Parts: sequence; structure tokens; C-alpha cells
Amino acid sequence: MTPNTSIDLDDLYQDIILDHYKHPRHAAKLTPEEALVDEENPTCGDQILLTLDLEDGCVTNVRYAAHGCAISVASASMMSELLTGKPEAEARQLIQDFVAVMKGEKDLDPELGDVVALEGVKKFPLRIKCATMSWHALLHALEKRKAEGVME
Repeated sequence: MTPNTSIDLDDLYQDIILDHYKHPRHAAKLTPEEALVDEENPTCGDQILLTLDLEDGCVTNVRYAAHGCAISVASASMMSELLTGKPEAEARQLIQDFVAVMKGEKDLDPELGDVVALEGVKKFPLRIKCATMSWHALLHALEKRKAEGVME
């Protein structure tokens, strides 16, 4: 009998999502006063408080407090990990691309690291908001920073 060497990608992706859910990257205790954005998905109760730092046109730090389902929290973790250190324009493009993927309008770039684990979410329309909420929150935070004159 030979060992099974094939990897079940669904199981691998589920493990990645669960790891980000249990050990969210860049998570922080934030109060509503500290947050630039307070987003909520009223259909399922997911919530994110989010703030970010920018320096020389780059996203230098994304901090958030996320409460909700595994997909919502994991997506916030993956998003913060991916977009920290990116130039603002690239971060905006990655947000647009991710939302387009979740809507089935675009294929996911396999170079996006752990984010690829979320691609299967698009098969479940009710869960798309869970996956995209933090990405929309970051876009709103970038808009607020721009309105404050923090970005060029």
C-alpha cells in the first residue's frame, strides 16, 4: 500500500482559514475612538474596527479588532498581512481585485499568499460579505486618510 501523496486543497485552505481565525495577524484592541472605520455586517453580526498608518505613500501598519465568523476574521488577518508595506495605489488595486474575485468577475492571483484560501468563499453568496467586509473597511480608511491630507 502506497501512502496518499495527493493534497486535498479544500482541507489545506480550511486549515489556513482556521489558523488566521485562531491566530489573527495585526489584530489589536481598538476602541471606537481609535478606529478610522467601524464596519458591521448586520446580516450575520460580523464587525471590524480598523485603523492604519501611512508613511511616504505606503501602508505601514494595519490594526483591527474583528469579531465574527471564521471567514470574516481570517480575511481581515490575511488582508492586513498582505497589504502592510504596500504602496497606497497597490493596496487599492489589490482591494479592488479581491472584491472582483469574490464577485466572480476575476480570477485570483496565486501569488497572493494565504488569500488564495478564500477563493472558495465565492461559491457561497451569503459568505462573500464576510470575506470582503475588512477589505471594504480598509478602502474606507484609506479614503479617510486621503481626506485628512495624510496621502498625496
